Amino acid sequence: MWEQVLDSAQVVGGSVLTLFLLMGVGFFLGRRGLLSGQTLSQLSFLLLYVVTPAIMIDTFLGQQRNAATVRQLLAAGGVLVGTYLLNMALVQLCFRRAPQQERGVLRFAAIYGNTSFMGVPLILAVLGSGGMLATVTCMAVFNISIWSHGAWLMGGRAQISPRKMLLNPGVVGFAAALLLFALAVPLPGPAVQAVGYVGSLNTPLAMVVIGAQMAEVDLPALVRVRMLYVVCAIKLLVVPALTMLVLLPFRLDAVTYQAVAILAGCPVAGATGLMCQLAGQDTALAARLVTLSNLLSILTLPMVAVLAGQLAGG
Repeated sequence: MWEQVLDSAQVVGGSVLTLFLLMGVGFFLGRRGLLSGQTLSQLSFLLLYVVTPAIMIDTFLGQQRNAATVRQLLAAGGVLVGTYLLNMALVQLCFRRAPQQERGVLRFAAIYGNTSFMGVPLILAVLGSGGMLATVTCMAVFNISIWSHGAWLMGGRAQISPRKMLLNPGVVGFAAALLLFALAVPLPGPAVQAVGYVGSLNTPLAMVVIGAQMAEVDLPALVRVRMLYVVCAIKLLVVPALTMLVLLPFRLDAVTYQAVAILAGCPVAGATGLMCQLAGQDTALAARLVTLSNLLSILTLPMVAVLAGQLAGG
C-alpha cells in the first residue's frame, strides 16, 4: 500500500513540479521586463475567450455518446453545484473580524480556485482525458458562480450581472460543446485536430502568464502577513478535505471523485484580481493571495491528489 502511495505522490509531485517550472519561465520573463502588462492581458484574453472554449469542445468531441457518459456528466454537475454551495455557506462564517473592505476579497479567494489555468493541466497530468468531463463542467459552474455569488461578495447586488453570468466564455463554450455532443454533429477531421491544438495551448500559456503575474508581487513581504496563510489554509486544505468527505457517501466513479477533489484544492483563482478591479476592491491583496496560494500548492496539491486517489480506491 505504501509503495502505491509513494508512486502516486511521485507522479503527482512531478506533474506539479513541471507546472511550476513553466511558471518559472513566466516569472523570469516578467522580472526581466520581457512580458509587459499589455502582453499578459492579451494572453489572458486568448486563454479565456479562445483556448477555454476549445478545451470544452475538444473534451466533448472525445466522449462516447452513451448513457454512461450522460450519467457521469450529470453526477459531476450535481456534486460540483452542491460542493460550491456548501463552500459558500462555510466561508460565509469566516473572516467576520476582517475589515469590511477586505472581507469579500478574502471570502472570494477561499472559495474560488484556478480551475482553468491550473486545474486543466493538473487533471490531464494526473488523470488523463478521463478527468476532463468533470473539469469542463467545473469550469462552467465556476464561471456562473463568480459572476453571481462572487460578484455579490465583492460589491453586493449592484455588481451582479446576469449577462456576464450567462454570456461569458466558460458558459458559452460549455453550451456549444454540450450542443455538439447532444446533436452528434460531425466535424471534419482537420477541424477536430485544430480545436485540439488550440486547447493544448492552455498548459504552457497559462503557466507562463501565472508566473509573470507572480513576478509583480513583493515576495519577501508576502511571508509576513498572517491572514494570507489563513486564507490559503482554507482554500488549499480545508475546502478539498471537506469536499472529499462530503462526496464519499455518493459513491462516484473514481475518476470523477478524484477530479472534483483535485479541482477543489487548486490555488486561488486569477479571476480574484479581475473581480476586485471591477468592484473597486484591493487588487494588491488579491495578487498576494494568488501568488502565495500558488507557491504553497506545490506542497498541498500532491497531498490532496494522493489522498483523493486512496479514498476513491485508485
